[in-house]
Amino acid sequence: MTTDIALILLQDGIVSGAVYVLLATVLVLIFSVTRVIFVPQGDLVAFTALTLSAFETGNVPGTVWLLVFGAAAGLLLEVREAVAQRDRARSVRALLRFGALPALIALVAVFLVPKTAPLPWKMAVSCVLITSLGPIIYRIVFQPLAASSPLVLLIADIAAHLGLNSIGLHLFGPEGVRTQGFSGQPFSIFGMIVTRQAAGVLASSVVVVVGLYLFFRLSLRGRALLATAYNRRGAEIVGISTEAAGRTVFIMAGLAAAISGLLIGPTTTLYYDSGFILGLKGFVGAIVGAWRSTRSRRPARCWSARSRPLPHSGPALIATSSSSC
Repeated sequence: MTTDIALILLQDGIVSGAVYVLLATVLVLIFSVTRVIFVPQGDLVAFTALTLSAFETGNVPGTVWLLVFGAAAGLLLEVREAVAQRDRARSVRALLRFGALPALIALVAVFLVPKTAPLPWKMAVSCVLITSLGPIIYRIVFQPLAASSPLVLLIADIAAHLGLNSIGLHLFGPEGVRTQGFSGQPFSIFGMIVTRQAAGVLASSVVVVVGLYLFFRLSLRGRALLATAYNRRGAEIVGISTEAAGRTVFIMAGLAAAISGLLIGPTTTLYYDSGFILGLKGFVGAIVGAWRSTRSRRPARCWSARSRPLPHSGPALIATSSSSC
């Protein structure tokens, strides 16, 4: 093996690893907050590339219809529970969350993304479509089972993955796709030729990881997610909505999957069923990154939460110091 070939293989490994880092980070985040090993994460990555490919050919992607019917099912579940609880405010929120917003996104995807549209606009709409699927999957599949055992959640997880595979075959067909990427002349760093696609993938991955770090360090919603991950029952006691936490983390999962799909689509051919392999590699990355360390170090983290209270959290310190830590 020559030095040039070794450098090319090293570059490919770093680029692929940057995408799998995003997948692994989101898998750990979802598991910490909801106890769900989110197998369909890879399916959303593959659906992103397939959606962008449909836009590039001037067709309406099947993701639009998946969003519409999924949002209708979520709206039906939310309205039924709101009527049973006689909660008018929840009904209004359901109409906005699962009615108006998905309808607006679907209309934009159908009428405002022509074949001649610029690539960044197609990428943005594809990203919004996939991100919107995250909370819908959570509402239909996982929210009704939030208090179930991990085994039940895993069974539901696998069922969701198989269902998305079947839907993907029907919506996108069996053909593989490879999308457009960052264009431009390659450049040299320390004698290694770096393509614009590789540089774009690395830069995007760094931006997303730094954004997640700042979100959890500086925002109140991020700290609420951390509190739910530390102690779900304690978070409920002090008024943190675990349903809202689950919905938020699945929005983040959809966004991370969309970004990963946009980054990995130009580097490899993706099919409707490529999601399992992508998710499996992200899962391996999560294991290598010490998935279980969040559980083994929990007492130390609980002490840290007691010593550094959340801003405006009041008695939230009690939640992280309960016996379940």
